[in-house]
Order: sequence, then C-alpha cells, then structure tokens
Amino acid sequence: MGFTKYTTQQDKTRVRMNEGITVPEVRCLGPAGENFGIMKTVDALAKAQELMLDLIEITPNAQPPVVKIIDYGKYTYEQNKKEKEVKSKSRVTETKMVQVKIGTSVRDMQIKAEKVGEWLQEGHRVKIDLFLWGRYKYMEFNFLRERLERFLAIIPESFKIADAISKSQKGLSVALERDRSGKKFVPSAATTLPEPPAPADETSDETV
Repeated sequence: MGFTKYTTQQDKTRVRMNEGITVPEVRCLGPAGENFGIMKTVDALAKAQELMLDLIEITPNAQPPVVKIIDYGKYTYEQNKKEKEVKSKSRVTETKMVQVKIGTSVRDMQIKAEKVGEWLQEGHRVKIDLFLWGRYKYMEFNFLRERLERFLAIIPESFKIADAISKSQKGLSVALERDRSGKKFVPSAATTLPEPPAPADETSDETV
C-alpha cells in the first residue's frame, strides 16, 4: 500500500485521486467507511498520506465531492467486481434456434455445434430442430433420436436438456441450457442403427 501516482492518461481520466483532486474542499470517508465530514482537500490528502493510502473521489457530482481514503488497488478491484456483477445481471438471454438435417456434411455440423457452444457459453437457451422431409418423416423415432444425439455429442460446451427430444412440426426438437458442472453429454442410444438409403436429392457422403 502507498500513495499512488497516475501511471496512464486513462487512469487520470477515469478517476480523480490524490493530486488530481483540485476542488478546495471535500466530504471525506475513512478506509472503514468512517465519516470525517467536510474538510479542506489538502487536509484530506495529508490524512491519506499519514495512513499510507490514497484519496479517491467516489462521488464527483456531490456538493462538495465525496472522497474516500483507500488503497487504489483495492478500489479498482472493488469497482471491477461491481461492474461484472451489473453486466451479469443485465445480460439479456434469448432462445437461439439452429436446424440440422440428416445428410448434412460433418464439417457443417461441426460449425453449427461450435455456434451452439458459443450461445450456451453466453447463457442463452438453444432450441435444436432435426428437420425431416420426405421418407425421413416416417422413420422410427429411436433412429431419428440417435441422429439428433450424434449432433448433441459434438457440441463443445457442457449443457443440460431443458426440453427432452420430442416430435415437432419440423421433425424432432430439443432445447438445451448451459450446465456449469462440465459434464459431457451421453447419448441414450447404445448402438448405432443402420444407415437408411438417402433420398434422391441428397448427395453428401458424410452424414450426421
């Protein structure tokens, strides 16, 4: 601890402290929140130096401005912590949506899985649709579920199932939410079911 000098212009702009406080008088608070009342700025500076701490302006628009005797490093730590808490509380979460298909290339699936991972990391809920068309609409549910679970297994972020895999208007759907436990997704299907013949308009050799 000690009497801190400005090291950058950014620090000087962000917060007024010590010799940067130029008003003639201030309302001074002590390191433990003690109220020293209104005093001349030079006296407040002298008190801060006596305690080997800094004099930092915490409420510049008050009359007179409010300052606090505190270590500058501790002050910046507390401010950064408060800012992170405010950002965390004000973060807007959305339900993001992504669509996958049987027959889409492995590379495209990886790109989509990485995007889902980013959304989960940001705290969003993600709804995934396995889009079915043609003969795929009439295939067994377990086979289709396994295809969707193959995609879930390559998502890089840990997650929990918010809404279980079920039939939807587009085919099969599942909703995910972030899981901070770090657990990896374990598919429910124990075996790999045989590959069905691809529809005539499907040409990719790599499938989900």
